[in-house]
Amino acid sequence: MFLVGLTGGISSGKSAVSTMLRELGCPIIDADVVARKVVEQHTPAYSRIVYHFGPEILLENGEIDRQKLGQLIFADEEKRKLLNSITHPEIHKAMLKEILLYFLRGYRYVVLDVPLLFETRRLTKFLNHTVVVYCDPATQLLRLMQRDGLTQEHAEQRVAAQMPLNEKRGLANHVVENSGSREDTHRQVLRLHTRLEDSMDFLLVRVIAIAATTSLGGILLYATKIFMS
Repeated sequence: MFLVGLTGGISSGKSAVSTMLRELGCPIIDADVVARKVVEQHTPAYSRIVYHFGPEILLENGEIDRQKLGQLIFADEEKRKLLNSITHPEIHKAMLKEILLYFLRGYRYVVLDVPLLFETRRLTKFLNHTVVVYCDPATQLLRLMQRDGLTQEHAEQRVAAQMPLNEKRGLANHVVENSGSREDTHRQVLRLHTRLEDSMDFLLVRVIAIAATTSLGGILLYATKIFMS
């Protein structure tokens, strides 16, 4: 099994492409979903966040108010680094658990849906393929305005706050052009899926895994440690 990173920009259509891949039977690990799970009540990350940021960031039901926490760290780099130091290790550990499960089930590849894949670069060294969902700037802006009911000025500010899609496109191995119709995007996703399914990258990974297992028992030992943590 090998890993594929999927990313894009705001309103570029990454979620739609992720859904198409899932419908084709591809296992998807959504970093945003994982990030929400690791800060649920009674988790280690939840306790540390409340300890450092105070109970004022909680909703009435005890859950973390993500909007309030986001506002708190937006203009404070030190607080943002602190939050990342709490959540990122837990997110990576949770994603690794899911990857190991898919590996044991014999999948050829797993898609990691990560919005900030190229911004953080923490995962890129583990990926065999990277995919960017791209659309032209005018289409991106129009979709964002229609989706969120924003003025053009506010939409432009949201887009400007992210790494430009053109830059991400230059860093990726594969590009899904999503400026046109859904049918055209679906055809591209089908071609991408076929190319990944036909890839022999998974063979090298399995050979290495088998060698490590038979000689050191490394994977089995590490997997047991992760699942018991």
